[in-house]
Amino acid sequence: MSGTSEGPTPATDLSRPGVTQSDVTVCPGTEPIAVAAARQSVATVPSAPPRGGPGDPLPTAALTPMAEPAPAAVGFTGMAQRPLTASPEPRFPEPPFRSAFSAAPLAMAVVDRDGLVVSANDTFGALFGGGPEEFAGQPAADLVDLTSDARTRHAYHKVLGGRQARLRCARRLKHPDGHCLWVQITVAPLTPESPESADVLLSVADISARRELQARLRHLQNHDPVTRLPNRTLFFERLSAALEAESYEGGGSGRIGLCYLDLDGFKAVNDTLGHRTGDRLLAAVAERLTRCADEAGHGRTSAPLVARLGGDEFALLVEDSTGTEQLAELAESVLTALQAPFEISGRRLSVSASIGVVERHAAGTSATALMQAADTTLYWAKADGKARWTLFDPERNAHRMTRQALVSTLRAAVERGEFTLEYQPLVGMDDGRLRGVEALVRWLHPQFGTLTPNRFIALAEEDGSIVPLGRWILATACRQARRWQLDHPDEPPIFVSVNVAVRQVWDSDLVADVAEVLAETGLAPHLLQLELTESAVMGSAGRPLQALRALSDMGVHIAIDDFGTGYSNLAYLSRLPVSALKLDGSFVRGFQHEERDGTAGRPSPADEVIVEAMVQLAHRLGLTVTAECVETCDQASRLRRIGCDTGQGWLYSRPVPPDRISELLESRC
Repeated sequence: MSGTSEGPTPATDLSRPGVTQSDVTVCPGTEPIAVAAARQSVATVPSAPPRGGPGDPLPTAALTPMAEPAPAAVGFTGMAQRPLTASPEPRFPEPPFRSAFSAAPLAMAVVDRDGLVVSANDTFGALFGGGPEEFAGQPAADLVDLTSDARTRHAYHKVLGGRQARLRCARRLKHPDGHCLWVQITVAPLTPESPESADVLLSVADISARRELQARLRHLQNHDPVTRLPNRTLFFERLSAALEAESYEGGGSGRIGLCYLDLDGFKAVNDTLGHRTGDRLLAAVAERLTRCADEAGHGRTSAPLVARLGGDEFALLVEDSTGTEQLAELAESVLTALQAPFEISGRRLSVSASIGVVERHAAGTSATALMQAADTTLYWAKADGKARWTLFDPERNAHRMTRQALVSTLRAAVERGEFTLEYQPLVGMDDGRLRGVEALVRWLHPQFGTLTPNRFIALAEEDGSIVPLGRWILATACRQARRWQLDHPDEPPIFVSVNVAVRQVWDSDLVADVAEVLAETGLAPHLLQLELTESAVMGSAGRPLQALRALSDMGVHIAIDDFGTGYSNLAYLSRLPVSALKLDGSFVRGFQHEERDGTAGRPSPADEVIVEAMVQLAHRLGLTVTAECVETCDQASRLRRIGCDTGQGWLYSRPVPPDRISELLESRC
């Protein structure tokens, strides 16, 4: 009987990833009974002297009789045991224990110190295809494949020599009728009290059914019952194995790729048609994904692994990938395969997928890092419009990581005082005098340097830190405006314009905050202007609108920032407590656009007409108009001719620290 070699291993833990089905398992209760039966059969002598006979397989060894004690307790064989002194070299079982040995359902053989079979029972002969007497004198190790690996061979010889108590291992053997079976082999001394001088008992138990059950249980444990695809556990086992150095150092590209996809619109199917229809749809999607993987693996060493990670999330793992082009082709084939409608329970259902694609060197990466990149890229695909695949972009990911770092430290930065204000002048178009300034916040980040508002204001609105930050900006700007007024009593006082987020109105008492700051700093209300974006002001209702009216009644000016890019609901504009409009810079830039060769082009007459109409409308409503992004004298002169009240832009000054504003109080354009 031939076999495949396995060394002695500990008991199997089927729940542990990576455990193969060739690991050793123990058959409870088998070995003690076998050893007891064999030991009693060779160490116990009957009341009559031992006799030899033609029916015995080997000559009977002489035993020294002892006085017969009182009946002992019944052993595993169910017979009274009589502790007699055995001869040093018992060779075979004696009746009645020979009968128990021969009739035992467990295949057993007695092996001498040289590893040769002394005697075997009928079950052993049936297992190995012959009569038990045919195996006498044969090497036991060859019969059950105990010498094919060094570890098992060494342990076996230690048991034969009495230096090890027991050997237990599993082997895959070939039955004489041609089929293969798994067996558990146990080798132990017949006399544990003196193992160095005793024969050993070799027992062989058929564990094929148990191994088959273990394989079925492992398959159920590692496969999704709905789609029959590998589940999350098996997927990560394969992914971790693919990232181990020995899996790619032997050859191949040494790269790995992953398509991580999520079905678009699947939740609606589940919610409207029920989970049974949803499960059938998932199974149909799995079939198409498997077909795509098989086609992608045609002509290659292996096809991509398709797995369901949970819900409506699937993954296609490409081991030893050839580059991003291969992953892009696979993602395209998946999108194409899912475009055709699905026939589910008499209904035609359509779904699409968003796919995150990651491809990189296997060395230096980990399963966690690869999945994080895939998850991020999947999010990009959904954010970009769904029904598409997106390739992982390190620069985009670095920006996302930076954004996350800013979010995590933003609130603490407000408490640590890491912010400062710069001020950009607002200049009168008719006389060039400084009329006011806009306060612009800067974050002096210890890691990323000076950050402008577009890098963190939206983040502050998301996490609510805009409320304490907005209070600080308001108080600092008003305090500085009052200081300029006191330092330049001969100049007309300038107003300060502060940007306000809608969340400040909802999450705080903005009216009370403004009143408190004005009282604390002594700044007149008409010298404070609050700027809100057009979309925020035009959509105001309820509490925001009440707050704006209360601030206007207090004497504070309200300005609409970036006017012309949002709702532009002119009818609604007349009902808002607004005193100024700030035209978006895109209109001013249209006054003079560049040609394709980079030279200055002709002004856009349409933009100029629009700006002129807005200025006239604003003046009719009693509003002042500020033009943003004024960069050239030509733009300034056109705005002046149109009737714009104030201008703001690099023509006059970039945002500057407070001490530079004093130098501009008496300057003209």
